Amino acid sequence: MRSPRSDTEGVFYKNITDSHDPFTTDIELQSADDSPLMNHTVKSFLWKDITVTVKDHKTKQPKSILDGVDGLVEPGEICALMGPSGCGKTTLLNVLAHRDAATGAKVEGHTLVNGTAASLSVFRTLSSYVEQEDALIGSLTVRETLHFAARLAHKNTLSAKDRKSRIEGLLDSFGLRNQSNTIIGTPIQKGISGGQKRRVSVASQLITGPKILFLDEPTSGLDSAASLEVVSYVKKVAKKNNLIVIASIHQPSTSTFELFDKLVLLSGGKQHYFGPVDGVGAHFELLGFPMPRQINPAEFLLEMMNIDFASHQEAAQARLNEMHKAWITSPCAKELKTQMTISLKNAEPFTLKAEPSKGNFPIVLMTLVHRAFVKSYRDVVAYGIRIAMYTGLAIMMGTVWLRLHTEQDDIQPFINAIFFGSAFMSFMAVAYVPSYLEDRATFVKERYNGLYGSAAFIISNFIIGLPYLFLITLIFSSIAYWLSNFQPTAHAFFSWIMWLFLDLVAAESLVVLMSSIFPNFVISLALTAFANGLWMSVGGFLVTPTILNVFWKYVFHYIDYQSYVFQGMMVNEFQHRTYGCGADCRCIYESELSDQCRISGTAVLDQYGYKTHETGKWVGILLAIVLGYRLLGWAALCLRK
Repeated sequence: MRSPRSDTEGVFYKNITDSHDPFTTDIELQSADDSPLMNHTVKSFLWKDITVTVKDHKTKQPKSILDGVDGLVEPGEICALMGPSGCGKTTLLNVLAHRDAATGAKVEGHTLVNGTAASLSVFRTLSSYVEQEDALIGSLTVRETLHFAARLAHKNTLSAKDRKSRIEGLLDSFGLRNQSNTIIGTPIQKGISGGQKRRVSVASQLITGPKILFLDEPTSGLDSAASLEVVSYVKKVAKKNNLIVIASIHQPSTSTFELFDKLVLLSGGKQHYFGPVDGVGAHFELLGFPMPRQINPAEFLLEMMNIDFASHQEAAQARLNEMHKAWITSPCAKELKTQMTISLKNAEPFTLKAEPSKGNFPIVLMTLVHRAFVKSYRDVVAYGIRIAMYTGLAIMMGTVWLRLHTEQDDIQPFINAIFFGSAFMSFMAVAYVPSYLEDRATFVKERYNGLYGSAAFIISNFIIGLPYLFLITLIFSSIAYWLSNFQPTAHAFFSWIMWLFLDLVAAESLVVLMSSIFPNFVISLALTAFANGLWMSVGGFLVTPTILNVFWKYVFHYIDYQSYVFQGMMVNEFQHRTYGCGADCRCIYESELSDQCRISGTAVLDQYGYKTHETGKWVGILLAIVLGYRLLGWAALCLRK
């Protein structure tokens, strides 16, 4: 067995040379008093008899996804999980990383660190997981991505100098020095390349100080040169820092394949090989399957393991079964059992030195707000496009309902304008869906790696949205309100702003709720639009509350945030205003001013059943609805762990 360096106490990185060549930059491990583990050194990570079964949807019988898989990886080694599509390699990676294997799956077996079972909290401290998709914030630069990752991981336990030192070391080690001030990239703004994104994803996890790093398809979507580039950097850092790296990989090139130290070969959930990469050829040669020269070894192995396209399925399956039986009795399997026995005999439990400090929450919250602020003002998709969209909507509304008069013929246009200004403004909040889903993807990755929880994410998301929503409200109102000739007083104008701001806050909170429950762009967009359509229908404009049937009134009307905004704006406009009845003095609304050929605005309110002097009550209900949406969004994120 390979012996880990005895002086390693925590995987923390520091650039100790001035070289910018990633292969000459030296990175060393440093002891850290801030590490929460009493026993810092990871000497081995093994898994034994990993079996995963699910219920088959057709037969309703248990179906095996993984069957008795074993393995052991030591510090400084990178291990590849390989096999044809559907062989179970992603499931195995998730089990090893203490993630959900599959919906309704039953998981059996053991994953042991230093020969002992680590609790979930300890394991999350020890490990990091890099998703197949790069869950990066596209509007941040490479340096900013590492900077915020370091702040979230160490929560001010590092000085600014030490944090900068670690960031500089990783930039050099992963060859990202020249791209350090380049943004990751958004659908609108071009950023770094795909290979560089993968390196940033790995580097942002390494800065958190893991001992075990899991990579899900790190070369997915990359060409052979970029794949070699990414795996080369990972191998370099793993060797330098005694990291354990386990990666699922689909079909690597020969050069990339030979960079791995160990290989787990799966087919149909069964293990067909575990051992050194340079020994796999000899193993299959003993079985009567010599590896041809001048062929990619990975392609050769995958072709043997894949029977999906075999012309004789039964014969191919029988051949695979024989290979599996031969593996069980092979010298490589016996060597693995011996190494696992030694590891179990030398078991060293991990124990937490102390519970995480509760004082970390404000630090995490401030970091998330800071990062969200940088993203929001730099990424036009987040709020820039919405500001432009709402500005155009304000100009359209102001010119369609241009200079309405205080005559009875304009009463209905005033009401229509109020409905449009409130309902359609909240409806257009669906434009926030893609930005929130990007933030949520980053949150899911960081929560899995134990950096923070749902509460910090929901609160920071709420805080950062407030100034932008107020800016949108102010721009829209300054244009549409005065062009349409709503009540021309400062009090009425600022009351309108208050109602519209609360309307947008509630609408964005609805987006957060729907997108948290259904984190799919099309589904969350459709459901948010449907919900807003429902609120429009029962809000009081299309059917007045006085005649709305009891089901819709008592089930939906009273929890409809748009209904409180609409009646608040109606009272704001009509409470202190009168309207002329025309030259023939035929008033369409009866009021105490009819004998003066005038209509009191309160008569309009009476038609809708709206009372005055209840602004405080309606504002309180709106705030409660906003809080309810956010709490439900938080609960949805918690339940989807």
